Amino acid sequence: MKSRLLFALMLAACAPSFGADAAPVANRYASTLVAAERFEVGSMLVERHGSKGSPMIMIPGLVSGAWAWQDAARRFMGEHVVYVVTLAGFDGRPALPGKVMEMAQQSLGQLITSRKLVKPVLVGHSLGGILSIAYAEQHSELIGGVVALEGLPVFPGTEQMPVAQRPQMAEGMKARMAGVTAEGFALQQQQYMRGAGVTDIARADELAKLTARSDPGAMVQYMGDALALDLRADLPKIGVPVLMLAPYFDVDASQRKLTEAMTSDYYTALMAGTSNLKVVIISPARHFAMFDQPQKVNEAIGEFMRGLQ
Repeated sequence: MKSRLLFALMLAACAPSFGADAAPVANRYASTLVAAERFEVGSMLVERHGSKGSPMIMIPGLVSGAWAWQDAARRFMGEHVVYVVTLAGFDGRPALPGKVMEMAQQSLGQLITSRKLVKPVLVGHSLGGILSIAYAEQHSELIGGVVALEGLPVFPGTEQMPVAQRPQMAEGMKARMAGVTAEGFALQQQQYMRGAGVTDIARADELAKLTARSDPGAMVQYMGDALALDLRADLPKIGVPVLMLAPYFDVDASQRKLTEAMTSDYYTALMAGTSNLKVVIISPARHFAMFDQPQKVNEAIGEFMRGLQ
């Protein structure tokens, strides 16, 4: 099974790079949605959209900002109070030292409790999905559900790795990727987006410019923390419905002889033990499926939200 975001970024430093555009231009995927409120909670920047309805918390993935969920926020802000967060070190925000995944979980809890949010639904992409699953395992009583767009409880391809070996693997990855320059980081992002991020080259190049605004050191720290995790043992503790959105792109999948059914089965197996799980394939799409198929992603989330009422 193809492991998309983190693994591709790990390999990017060792592979040929594409040239980057020199002249800065307006980016059509950058955030234009004006927040009703912007505030800091712990290590997170939070943007609130909407003022009525049940709450949703949208968490972007690795090296992403609020722009990643802009279309979804625009879609749901009329029916729900939508909080879109940006993690420390991403999208121009300063990085923080320490255990970044642990700090992000704590900040997520602070957002819920300080704003007295009643059963918010966590909507996470990739790293944001991992955070959502981890939080649901420990605090299901505080949330109403989880939507994870290719955010899994264990890094694909490492399912058989013993838990004790994961920290060593993570430290090795950090050492290999340490010291990347801003220019090298931008080229890595362009290569990743073209190869695994989205299906359209022009869209890939624009999105790469946005992900390159993040701090390379922060990326490595989050990657290391995520690679060290294996959340599968505590999946039975999740007491709320979980929707797993699984991108599928036949051009990529055919090389590995994977069908949509096989992909669905794989995601279901990784989430084994989750009492209330639904897996929905989003096709044709790559890792950033909210850009390849925004309508399909929003329809799946909307159906999930209606089912919670």
